[in-house]
Amino acid sequence: MELVYLHTFREVARWGSFTRAAEELGYAQPTVTAQMQKLEQSYGVPLFERYGRKLRLTQAGEALLPYAREMIRLYGESKEVVNRQESGPLTIGTIDTLAAFFLPPYLQSFREHYPKVDLVLRTAGEEAILQQLHEGYLDLGIIFDRRCTDKELVAETIAQEELVIVMPPEHRLAGLPTLTARDLENESFILTEEGCTYRGMLIDVLNEQGIAHRIACQFSNPEAIKQCVRCGLGVALLPSMAVRREQAEGVLAAVPFQNDKPPFFIQLVYHQKKWLSPSMQFLVEKWTSKRAKREES
Repeated sequence: MELVYLHTFREVARWGSFTRAAEELGYAQPTVTAQMQKLEQSYGVPLFERYGRKLRLTQAGEALLPYAREMIRLYGESKEVVNRQESGPLTIGTIDTLAAFFLPPYLQSFREHYPKVDLVLRTAGEEAILQQLHEGYLDLGIIFDRRCTDKELVAETIAQEELVIVMPPEHRLAGLPTLTARDLENESFILTEEGCTYRGMLIDVLNEQGIAHRIACQFSNPEAIKQCVRCGLGVALLPSMAVRREQAEGVLAAVPFQNDKPPFFIQLVYHQKKWLSPSMQFLVEKWTSKRAKREES
C-alpha cells in the first residue's frame, strides 16, 4: 500500500498541489490528503509545507523524493520483466515535428509486431522530455537537438537533420544555395514556440550578429507554420524533413541555413537504469539500424 502512497507523493511533489495531483491520478482530493497524512505518519516527519497557495517539499520530503522515484521505477521494471511487456503501456515523448514527419512508419511497424501494447505518444519540448525521462514519466524519448550529454541518460544518435529556411517559391531568397543570418536582415519569421531548441539557436544567431528581424507569429504545429509561410506572412526555420513534400510539389522553397552553431541530430534517449523490454528493444533496434544504414551509405 505504501507504494501507492509514494506514487501519490511523487505527483503532489510534481504539481505542488493536492488538488492537481488528485486530478492527474483520478482520485478525490480528500483521498490524496489522507494518503499523504498516512505517509507522513509512517516516516514520522512532515513532507510538505505550505507557502501561500503552493505546497513545497520540506527537507525530509526532498530527501524522500529520489527514493520514491527509484522504488516506483523498480516496481514498474519488475512488472515489465514478469510480463515481458507483451501488453500494457509504452510511453514515448517527442516533439511535434518528429511526431508528424519521422515517427509514423516506425509506429505502424511497432503496432504490427506488438498489437497488445498500448503505445502512448506525448509531445513536449526537449527540456521537458529529458526531465520526464529522469522522473520516470516516459519510457523513451525521441528528440531533435544538439548531442545529448546528460550522464544519467543513454542517447543514441539516429540521424543528422539539416535545418532550412522555408519560404514561398517566389521569395527573393529562394534561389540561393545557402543562407546566413545576414541574408535574413529585416525578415518576418513564423517560429515554433519558445523552448524549441532550433528556434533558440536561430534567435541566438540573429541576436549575436545584431540582425534586425520580426517575429510575426509562433506555433507548436509545423503544419500551421507552413501554411502561414505559404500565405506570405514570413519565413520559417524547420528541419528539412518537414518540407520535403512541399518542395517536391513546388509550393514551398527550402534553403539550408548556414551558421557556426553545432549541428542538430534526431536522437533516441532513455534513462541508463531503464530496463528495455522486448517491445522497447524492437524500437531501439529499428532506430539504430536506420543510423547504421546511413553510415554505410
